[in-house]
Amino acid sequence: MQEIFELLKYLFLGVFQGFTEPIPISSSGHLMIVRHLMEIKLPITFEGFINFGSLIAVLIVFRQDIARLTINGLKFIQTRNHEFRSDFNYILLLVIATIPAGVIGILIEDYIDSILGEQIKLVGITLLLTGLALWIIRNLKGFKTDDEITIKDAIIVGLAQAIALIPGISRSGATIVGAMLVGFNRSAALRFSFLMYIPVSLGTMVFSVGDVVGNEAFSGQIILLLVAFIGAIIATYFALIWFIDIMKSGNLKYFAFYCFIVGAAVFFFL
Repeated sequence: MQEIFELLKYLFLGVFQGFTEPIPISSSGHLMIVRHLMEIKLPITFEGFINFGSLIAVLIVFRQDIARLTINGLKFIQTRNHEFRSDFNYILLLVIATIPAGVIGILIEDYIDSILGEQIKLVGITLLLTGLALWIIRNLKGFKTDDEITIKDAIIVGLAQAIALIPGISRSGATIVGAMLVGFNRSAALRFSFLMYIPVSLGTMVFSVGDVVGNEAFSGQIILLLVAFIGAIIATYFALIWFIDIMKSGNLKYFAFYCFIVGAAVFFFL
């Protein structure tokens, strides 16, 4: 009976974090809330596995964009044909946008995990800030397409992603807010945000390999982690499809309301 309960617990946590990963409400903040309420201690390998599951879902949803960028980027390198230059430039912009979070993450990750990672009140405050940011851009439509994104735009969106290292600040929310504020249209903001997620998630996975390999309890947790992993893939996929529809209809205000309510509840009651 205890084994079944553990399986269900990990399945719930995998689905929960997987579902909250792509939508702008902060999956890390929500996982902290659940851990606090249920008094759950998770293995060090958990978040790395779940992030990888979410990455697979993102790769599936954006597979056509990824294939086009990869093929055309390689063609430009080989031929210098200007027909493929825009896709090559887009890849460079994604790389530039990834740098701030990568550098800042390496420098202060330990501080975030050891100090900020234990402050449940902070999650309440940052969820309120996330809600405020979403409310500010709720009616923005933007005009910039993929071909009109500049290096300055990429740096600003990259800095927004770096801010999301703080628990309770949504990564997708921060990057979409940053993109919309510099003029991206909704489609361009959504695509750039999630294509940025790919190298960040891969980097997280690479840096967590040592923790996984060095964890003596890993072999005993593999079934539980796989259950959570599969749950995360499925949940992230459907949550992302749903969020794409929300972005098209311009209904980000509902996520703002949600962040206001949950943020206030966490700050005042936890």
